[in-house]
Amino acid sequence: MSELPTSESIRQAISRALPCERVQVDGDGHHFEALIVSASFEGRSRIERHRLVYAALGERMRQEIHALSMRTLTPREAQTRAAPAGHRARS
Repeated sequence: MSELPTSESIRQAISRALPCERVQVDGDGHHFEALIVSASFEGRSRIERHRLVYAALGERMRQEIHALSMRTLTPREAQTRAAPAGHRARS
């Protein structure tokens, strides 16, 4: 029986495969939530972004990780969402 994946091992796998400004992963060994900020997501749909992350995780996604909920943002989207109300960046 293989060991359960850890939040850190998933974070490292994503970071190795995608150039990321930020990768945050939380989970319990079966279910994980990730926030991934990467310029690689620019101009891509949500499905395309998720496919990039699934590709980064490879076989682990099919064999070890039961569930992964993701927020995939470009650096600009992350900056806009982090700005306080009334101080949003203009498009």
